[in-house]
Amino acid sequence: MMKIVYPVHSGLYFNLTNRCPCACTFCIRQRNEKFYVEDSLWLDHEPSFEEVKSALLAEDLEKYSEFVFCGFGEPTEALDVLLETARFLKEKTDKPIRINTNGLGNLINKKDITPLFEGLIDAVSISLNSSDPKIYAERVRPKFGEESHSAMLDFARCAVKHVPNVTMTTVSTTITKEDEENCRKICESLGVKYRIRELI
Repeated sequence: MMKIVYPVHSGLYFNLTNRCPCACTFCIRQRNEKFYVEDSLWLDHEPSFEEVKSALLAEDLEKYSEFVFCGFGEPTEALDVLLETARFLKEKTDKPIRINTNGLGNLINKKDITPLFEGLIDAVSISLNSSDPKIYAERVRPKFGEESHSAMLDFARCAVKHVPNVTMTTVSTTITKEDEENCRKICESLGVKYRIRELI
């Protein structure tokens, strides 16, 4: 059975797609298909909103502290289902909704999608990965090429206008301390939080 929703700590996570424009050298899905779950997070097909809704209604929403769009793919690849699910959640609960993203959603959808988050998404966590475009390209390996790093920064710049809580992250041990400090400065300039997350 496909794993569309799954708990992680106190949150409920949504696995909407396995598509991703990146092939990060440190990505968990290259090493472990059962991240936080007993069954694989690889999907047989991308779930429709009705399938997501059905999986969601089988859960006790009150036991979760937040809802997170983050699975074995880039959630903005399934933007329509993401937004419809977020609207449904807002009708059912006042718990915060977060998107974990590589920040390439505007390139994927060929438009600025951040205004669509207004009033629906409470937090966005964007994978910054490096302050250096060259290192970023080597570690993230985005299909969009050189424009990806600047597009990711632009996504963050746009997101702060529509989402109350925006954080950018790097992964510990994957870049130097100097790079981490430069990332911190970038985040300060963009008016977003900076977090170093553990390598899983």
